[in-house]
Amino acid sequence: MSDITIHPLGLNSATVDALAALIVETVAAADEGLRVVLGAFEDDLLVGTLTLLLDCPPNQPHRAEFAKMMTRPSHRGRGIATALINAAEQIARAKGRTLIVLDTASDGGAGPLYERCGFRLAGEIPNYALKPHGGYTGTLYYYKELA
Repeated sequence: MSDITIHPLGLNSATVDALAALIVETVAAADEGLRVVLGAFEDDLLVGTLTLLLDCPPNQPHRAEFAKMMTRPSHRGRGIATALINAAEQIARAKGRTLIVLDTASDGGAGPLYERCGFRLAGEIPNYALKPHGGYTGTLYYYKELA
Protein backbone atom coordinates (compact mmCIF):
# COMPACT_ATOMS: atom_id res chain seq x y z
CA MET A 1 0.00 0.00 0.00
CA SER A 2 1.25 3.50 -0.79
CA ASP A 3 1.95 6.01 1.96
CA ILE A 4 -1.19 7.76 3.15
CA THR A 5 -1.09 11.13 4.86
CA ILE A 6 -3.90 12.62 6.93
CA HIS A 7 -4.34 16.36 7.35
CA PRO A 8 -7.10 18.93 7.74
CA LEU A 9 -8.69 20.17 4.53
CA GLY A 10 -8.69 23.87 3.78
CA LEU A 11 -11.24 25.70 1.67
CA ASN A 12 -9.45 26.22 -1.64
CA SER A 13 -9.98 25.25 -5.27
CA ALA A 14 -7.76 22.14 -5.04
CA THR A 15 -9.75 20.79 -2.09
CA VAL A 16 -13.08 21.55 -3.78
CA ASP A 17 -11.89 19.75 -6.93
CA ALA A 18 -10.65 16.75 -4.92
CA LEU A 19 -13.92 16.48 -2.97
CA ALA A 20 -15.94 16.75 -6.17
CA ALA A 21 -13.89 13.94 -7.77
CA LEU A 22 -14.37 11.77 -4.67
CA ILE A 23 -18.12 12.36 -4.74
CA VAL A 24 -18.30 11.53 -8.46
CA GLU A 25 -16.46 8.26 -7.85
CA THR A 26 -18.76 7.41 -4.92
CA VAL A 27 -21.89 8.14 -6.94
CA ALA A 28 -20.53 5.99 -9.80
CA ALA A 29 -20.37 3.07 -7.34
CA ALA A 30 -24.02 3.77 -6.56
CA ASP A 31 -24.84 3.38 -10.24
CA GLU A 32 -23.36 -0.12 -10.04
CA GLY A 33 -25.78 -1.02 -7.23
CA LEU A 34 -23.07 -1.28 -4.59
CA ARG A 35 -24.39 1.68 -2.62
CA VAL A 36 -27.19 4.24 -2.57
CA VAL A 37 -26.19 7.86 -2.06
CA LEU A 38 -29.15 9.86 -0.76
CA GLY A 39 -29.30 13.63 -0.94
CA ALA A 40 -31.58 15.94 1.06
CA PHE A 41 -32.39 19.19 -0.70
CA GLU A 42 -33.89 22.49 0.38
CA ASP A 43 -35.05 23.91 -2.92
CA ASP A 44 -31.93 23.39 -5.08
CA LEU A 45 -29.45 23.39 -2.18
CA LEU A 46 -27.97 20.04 -1.11
CA VAL A 47 -28.23 20.16 2.69
CA GLY A 48 -27.44 16.57 3.67
CA THR A 49 -26.30 13.19 2.44
CA LEU A 50 -26.26 9.60 3.65
CA THR A 51 -24.68 6.63 1.91
CA LEU A 52 -26.25 3.18 2.26
CA LEU A 53 -23.68 0.47 1.55
CA LEU A 54 -25.17 -2.69 0.06
CA ASP A 55 -22.04 -4.53 -1.10
CA CYS A 56 -21.42 -6.73 1.93
CA PRO A 57 -19.46 -10.00 2.13
CA PRO A 58 -21.16 -13.11 0.71
CA ASN A 59 -22.02 -14.42 4.18
CA GLN A 60 -23.86 -11.16 5.01
CA PRO A 61 -26.41 -10.62 2.21
CA HIS A 62 -29.00 -9.56 4.79
CA ARG A 63 -26.93 -6.61 6.03
CA ALA A 64 -26.47 -2.99 4.95
CA GLU A 65 -24.30 -0.26 6.41
CA PHE A 66 -24.64 3.49 6.81
CA ALA A 67 -21.64 5.60 5.87
CA LYS A 68 -20.80 9.23 5.35
CA MET A 69 -23.82 11.01 6.78
CA MET A 70 -23.37 14.77 6.55
CA THR A 71 -25.72 17.67 7.22
CA ARG A 72 -24.80 21.29 6.59
CA PRO A 73 -24.12 22.92 9.97
CA SER A 74 -26.60 25.68 9.07
CA HIS A 75 -29.35 23.06 8.67
CA ARG A 76 -28.75 20.84 11.70
CA GLY A 77 -31.56 20.33 14.18
CA ARG A 78 -34.25 20.45 11.47
CA GLY A 79 -34.86 16.70 11.12
CA ILE A 80 -32.85 16.30 7.93
CA ALA A 81 -30.61 13.53 9.26
CA THR A 82 -33.63 11.67 10.65
CA ALA A 83 -35.37 11.93 7.27
CA LEU A 84 -32.26 10.57 5.54
CA ILE A 85 -32.06 7.68 8.01
CA ASN A 86 -35.74 6.83 7.49
CA ALA A 87 -35.36 6.91 3.69
CA ALA A 88 -32.25 4.70 3.84
CA GLU A 89 -34.06 2.21 6.07
CA GLN A 90 -36.92 2.00 3.57
CA ILE A 91 -34.50 1.32 0.74
CA ALA A 92 -32.66 -1.30 2.80
CA ARG A 93 -35.95 -3.09 3.51
CA ALA A 94 -36.92 -2.95 -0.17
CA LYS A 95 -33.56 -4.54 -1.02
CA GLY A 96 -34.21 -7.39 1.43
CA ARG A 97 -31.89 -6.18 4.18
CA THR A 98 -32.88 -6.98 7.77
CA LEU A 99 -29.93 -5.45 9.62
CA ILE A 100 -28.19 -2.07 9.39
CA VAL A 101 -24.88 -1.32 11.09
CA LEU A 102 -22.91 1.90 11.40
CA ASP A 103 -20.19 3.57 13.37
CA THR A 104 -19.77 7.12 14.56
CA ALA A 105 -17.11 9.00 16.49
CA SER A 106 -17.23 8.73 20.27
CA ASP A 107 -16.31 12.41 20.61
CA GLY A 108 -18.97 14.63 19.08
CA GLY A 109 -20.45 11.93 16.86
CA ALA A 110 -24.09 11.31 16.08
CA GLY A 111 -24.65 8.57 18.67
CA PRO A 112 -27.62 10.29 20.36
CA LEU A 113 -29.29 10.82 16.98
CA TYR A 114 -28.92 7.15 16.04
CA GLU A 115 -30.26 6.08 19.43
CA ARG A 116 -33.34 8.30 18.95
CA CYS A 117 -33.84 6.54 15.60
CA GLY A 118 -33.89 3.11 17.25
CA PHE A 119 -30.28 2.00 16.83
CA ARG A 120 -28.68 0.04 19.66
CA LEU A 121 -25.12 0.52 20.83
CA ALA A 122 -23.05 -2.63 20.28
CA GLY A 123 -19.83 -1.27 21.75
CA GLU A 124 -16.96 1.16 21.54
CA ILE A 125 -13.42 0.85 20.23
CA PRO A 126 -11.09 3.41 21.82
CA ASN A 127 -8.51 5.37 19.79
CA TYR A 128 -10.05 4.16 16.53
CA ALA A 129 -9.46 7.13 14.25
CA LEU A 130 -7.51 10.34 14.00
CA LYS A 131 -9.29 13.59 14.79
CA PRO A 132 -8.98 16.29 12.09
CA HIS A 133 -6.93 18.54 14.41
CA GLY A 134 -4.84 15.85 16.09
CA GLY A 135 -5.27 13.12 18.63
CA TYR A 136 -7.47 10.05 18.55
CA THR A 137 -11.16 9.40 18.96
CA GLY A 138 -12.96 6.20 19.67
CA THR A 139 -15.78 4.88 17.54
CA LEU A 140 -19.20 3.68 18.62
CA TYR A 141 -20.75 0.75 16.74
CA TYR A 142 -24.52 0.67 16.36
CA TYR A 143 -27.01 -1.74 14.81
CA LYS A 144 -30.70 -1.86 14.05
CA GLU A 145 -32.78 -4.87 13.12
CA LEU A 146 -35.41 -4.01 10.55
CA ALA A 147 -38.90 -5.42 10.94
